Amino acid sequence: MDDHSWRSFVDCKTVSVNSRSCVVYSHMIIKNLKNVCKYVPNSFVPGGLQVTNEQKDEQFHFLVFTDVFGNKTHGAVMQCYRPIMVLHDISTSESYCTYNTLENNVLFSPYSFCVISKYPYFTALRDCLSCFLIQLKTCRLSDLEERVKEFAAKLSLVPIPPPGQLHLMFSLRPLTIILPSGEDKDHPPVDLDLHLPFLCFRPQQLLQVLSCLLQEQRVVLFSADWARLTLVAESFLLYLQPLSWQQPYVPVLARGMLDFLMAPTAFLMGCHLNHFEEVASETDDLILIDIDNGNVSTSCSETIDLPDIPPAAAECFTERCASLQLHFDLDQCHLASCTDINEHRTQRRVWQCNLNHDIQKITLELIVNIFRDVSNHLNYEHRVFNSEEFLKTREPAEQLFYKKVLETHIFHSFLKDRLNRKMDNFSRMELSTRSEMHNGFLMCYDRSGGDPKQSGRKNLNSLLAFLPSFCLVAVRTPAKPAKVFKLPDFPASLSFHSVQSYYSELIQQLGKAIFSVQHENSTLLARFYYLRGFINMLCSRRLDALSDFQNLYKTDTAIFPTQLVTWLVNSLHHDERHQADRRPELKRLILKPDDHVKKFELPRKHLQLEDFVRCVQESGIVKDVATIHRLFEALTDGHPNQVDPELFRVFYTFWKETEAEAQDVNLPSEVIDHLDNSECVYKLSSCVKTSHGVGKIAMTQKRLFLLTEGRAGFLEITKFRDIQEVKISSAPFLLLRIPSLRIQTTSRPEVFEANLKSETELWNLLVKEMWAGRKMADQHKDPQYMTQALTNTLLMDAVMGSLQTQKSISAASKLAYFDKIRHEVPMMVPKTTSETLKHKINPSLGLSEPQTVHVLLYTPGQLTCNGSGSEINPKLWVALSGGRVVVFDAASWSMLEDCIMVGESQLNCMLGLVQEQVWIGSQDSVIYIIDTHSMSCNKQLTEHRHEVTGLTVDTREHSHQTFSCSCDGTILQWDSSTLKVKRQLHLSCARLSSIQIHEGTLWCCNGVGGHFDGHLRSQVMVVDSETHTVVKELQAHSDSIQTLCSAEDRYVLSGSACRDGKIAIWKAQ
Repeated sequence: MDDHSWRSFVDCKTVSVNSRSCVVYSHMIIKNLKNVCKYVPNSFVPGGLQVTNEQKDEQFHFLVFTDVFGNKTHGAVMQCYRPIMVLHDISTSESYCTYNTLENNVLFSPYSFCVISKYPYFTALRDCLSCFLIQLKTCRLSDLEERVKEFAAKLSLVPIPPPGQLHLMFSLRPLTIILPSGEDKDHPPVDLDLHLPFLCFRPQQLLQVLSCLLQEQRVVLFSADWARLTLVAESFLLYLQPLSWQQPYVPVLARGMLDFLMAPTAFLMGCHLNHFEEVASETDDLILIDIDNGNVSTSCSETIDLPDIPPAAAECFTERCASLQLHFDLDQCHLASCTDINEHRTQRRVWQCNLNHDIQKITLELIVNIFRDVSNHLNYEHRVFNSEEFLKTREPAEQLFYKKVLETHIFHSFLKDRLNRKMDNFSRMELSTRSEMHNGFLMCYDRSGGDPKQSGRKNLNSLLAFLPSFCLVAVRTPAKPAKVFKLPDFPASLSFHSVQSYYSELIQQLGKAIFSVQHENSTLLARFYYLRGFINMLCSRRLDALSDFQNLYKTDTAIFPTQLVTWLVNSLHHDERHQADRRPELKRLILKPDDHVKKFELPRKHLQLEDFVRCVQESGIVKDVATIHRLFEALTDGHPNQVDPELFRVFYTFWKETEAEAQDVNLPSEVIDHLDNSECVYKLSSCVKTSHGVGKIAMTQKRLFLLTEGRAGFLEITKFRDIQEVKISSAPFLLLRIPSLRIQTTSRPEVFEANLKSETELWNLLVKEMWAGRKMADQHKDPQYMTQALTNTLLMDAVMGSLQTQKSISAASKLAYFDKIRHEVPMMVPKTTSETLKHKINPSLGLSEPQTVHVLLYTPGQLTCNGSGSEINPKLWVALSGGRVVVFDAASWSMLEDCIMVGESQLNCMLGLVQEQVWIGSQDSVIYIIDTHSMSCNKQLTEHRHEVTGLTVDTREHSHQTFSCSCDGTILQWDSSTLKVKRQLHLSCARLSSIQIHEGTLWCCNGVGGHFDGHLRSQVMVVDSETHTVVKELQAHSDSIQTLCSAEDRYVLSGSACRDGKIAIWKAQ
C-alpha cells in the first residue's frame, strides 16, 4: 500500500457489468479496473448463473484480486434474487424473460452487488451491503442505479484509520459499523474471524497446512460455501506473518477458471467442493484441503509426504491451541441478554478482537520458534545469509524441512526484513523470549549451539557470531485497548457543498480530539494528527496537511507517510511552496533500505586486502577486521600481497571440514560428566603417547584433557589458567629424538609431556595462545579475550592445514595475537585497578570493528514485578558511532538490544525521563526519543538548528522541566508531555558544550574540545571531594576515555574510543 493512495474506505463509483450485476469499486484502483473486471462477472456468480423457481435467501462471499506486482484488492459480494416471468410465444417457439411480480410462471434470477476496496475489511463490507439490502427490498427497479450511486458516494466519504490503536465508527442505518485499524504500516487490518480454521481443523492438520504453505506447495481449498474459501485462506496467510505469501493467490475460482489449477508454479487457490473429485483425478501434486470435512490430503494419496514442522515448535503450538476459547456463546453465557443489536455486536466484536489477538500470538510464537536462529547466521554488513551453517545447526530429522523452506520466495522476503534489522512483532517476540540462562553475559565465554551433554557437538560460527540463544516460552500480553472515534453522520445531500461541510465538521471533531489527548497519550495523538492531515489533504488544505504530518515527528514517526508528504510537497502551488520552503523539516525523507540478499560464493580472482576482508566476512568465518588483517598476512606470507583464489578455496574447505569434525566428536557420557555445560571440544590430536598414557589430546575453551585409548576415559591435563610453562622438547625413541610438548602446571607437580611428533609446533602455538587469552581475560575481567583467543587458534589450525609448507608454522604464528602481547607488553594489571574493576563488557559485539563509546546512560528500574506483571530491570544505554544505540540489562550485564538506529550522525548526549522515554541529542540537530517499552525510536524533535550538545531535567518535586542546548548557544525548555517548546533563550558563546541543572539553577559549559595524549586520558582518576586529592588512578582502557556514567551508588562505568571500544564497570565503594 503506497502512502499516497487515497485512504478512503471505498472512494467509489459504480459500473454496470451486466444487466444483473453492479460493482461498487474504489477510486484507488481505477488503474487496475480492467484486470479486475475481466474476472468480476465470473466471481460474482462463481457457480454459474442459475435461474430458480423459488425465492432464495441473500448470500455473501468474498473476493481477493492480486495484480502482477502483488498488490491486493478485496471485495464483498452480495447475491440477491429478483422475480422474473417467463413468457412463451407459441408461434415462434421462443422464450424471453421480463420482470414481473405475478405469482404465476415466476422464476428468480440472481442479482449481485460487489463492493471493492484496497483494504481487507471483509466484515465491514458485508455489514455495509447488509444495510444496503434493506433499501433494495423497497426499491423500484427504475431507482436502483441512483440508490447504488448514493450508497457508493456515502462509503467514499469514510477514511481509513491510520495504523495503531484507533478504530473508526460510522452509522449506516440500522447498524453501527466499525473499521479496525492495522497494527502497523506493514500489517493490514484484521477484520475477519481468525478462529474459523480452528473450528474446521485439528491443530495437527493446521500445522500440516502451514507446513505446505511455508514450503510453497500447490494448495487448493474446497468448500460448498464460497464465503468460507476466502475467509479461511486469509486466516492461513495471517497465521504466517511476518512471512508474506509471494505466489499466485486466488481464493475463489469460478467454474470457468478451473484451468488455473494447471499452473506449474506454487499457488493458493479455492474452488467449490463439487469439483473435488475432478481436480484430484486430473491434476498431480496438489495439496487438497477440504474445509467442510476437515481433511488434508494430496491428489496422489490420502496422506501428505512432506516434511513436518519441527517437533518442538509443533508441540508448543498444539499446547497453546488447547487454551483457546473458540465459542462466543459458551464464553458469554453468564451475561445478561442484550436488548440492543448494536450493543450485542459490540460485545461480539470485543470478544472476537481478543480471540484474534490470542490466535495471532500463538501463530507468531510458532513462526518465531521455527526461525528463531536465523539471525545467528546473518552478516548484516554484507547482507549475506549463511544457509549451510544454519542447516548444520538443525536436527537431522528437521533438515529436509528447512532445506525446502530456505529455497522459497516467502523465506527470501523474510530474510530481507531480518537483514534490514526490522523491529516487527517477530523481532520483539524473539527478544522477549530470550533465555536468560544463555543470555547472561557472565556465562557467555562461548556460545553453545545445543546441550553438549546430549550432543557433544558445537557449531563454530554460533560461537563466533556472539548472538544469543532463545527459549520456547512466549510472553503472553493482553490486546492493547483501542480508542473508537465516531465519524459525523452522512449528509442528507451529497452535493459538493454538503460534502465540504461534512469534512469541515470532521476536522473540527478531530481538533477537539487532539486537544483532549495532547497531554495524555502521544500515540493516540499521532493517529488523530494523521487522520486530520489526510482530511486536510482531501480538502486541498495542503499546508495544514503538511503541518499535521510534521507533528508526527513529535508523536510517532512509525506512521509518518513519507511518500504522501513527498507527493504533497511536489503538488504545492507557487505561493504554498514559498511558505513550505521556510520549513525544511516538511521535506524529510526516510531512506529506502537496501533490500538485496546475497548468497556467499567463493572468489574467482585474486584478492587484495579490501576484497579479502569482504570475502571472509561474507563467508561467516570471522567478522573482526583486525583478525582478518592478521589472517591475510598469514596467508600471504612470502607471497605477493594478494591471496590466490585456489588458496582461499583450500583454506575455506579446511575450515569447514574442521568444523564438521568438531561437530562429529561424540564423547562418552563418562567424559561429558567431567565437562561444564557450555564446554565443547574444538581440537583433537591424533593418538599419541604421553606421560599419562596413550590417547588423544582434546582442547576445549577451558582446558586440555586426555581422551584415553581403549576404554575411553577422561584425564585432565590442565586448565588454561593453571599453566605455568609451555615448551617444545624431544623424547628419546630408540636412536631417534621425537618432538614433544611439555606443559608445567600449578595443579600437578609433575610435567605433562606428549609425543606429538609433526603436530608439536602447532599444538605449541595453540596452547600458548589459549593460555595467554585466559590470563588476559582473568586480569582484565573481560571474557571476550578468551573467545578471541579460541578464534585465533582455530584460524591457526586452518592456516596450517591449507598451506602445507615448511613456512606454514611461521605463517600461522602471525595469528598468535595474545601470545605476542604476552611477550611484548607487560600483562600485569595494577592492583588498584584489579580490585576496583568489576567487569568489562563489549557493546560492539558482533560488529566488524570496535566502535567508540560516545555516551553512557544508566536508567534505574526495579527487580521485582510491578502491578502489570512485567519486570523492569535497570538498563545501560550505550551510544556508539553512526547513530547506533545498544542496550544492556544492568542487572545481569547481558545485551538486550544490539542495534537501535537513531539517525546516522554521532550522538552527543542522553537523558532518561521517568521509565518511559530516553532522549538522545545528535550532531544532526535532532533530538531522538526512544520508547523504552517498544525499544524503538518513534519520535523526533527538530526545533534545534545546530548540533545538540546537552540535555538535562529538573527532578525537583512538581518541576520536571526538561532543557536541551545546541552548540550555537540556543537553550530550549520543553514540556515533556506535549513535546512543545515552552521557552527559548540564546547565550553568546564560542560553543555551548553541555548544560546541567541544580536546585533550579542552569549551569552551562562553554568551551572548545582539545586533543590530549591518549595514554593520559585512558586513566580514571578518583578524587576525594573533601581533600581534593587523587585517591585512585585506574587503568582499564587501551584508548581514550570518552564518557563516564554512574549506576546509582553501586558502580561507575567508563566508555572508551574505538581502538578499545569497551565499557569498564567499576565498584563505587
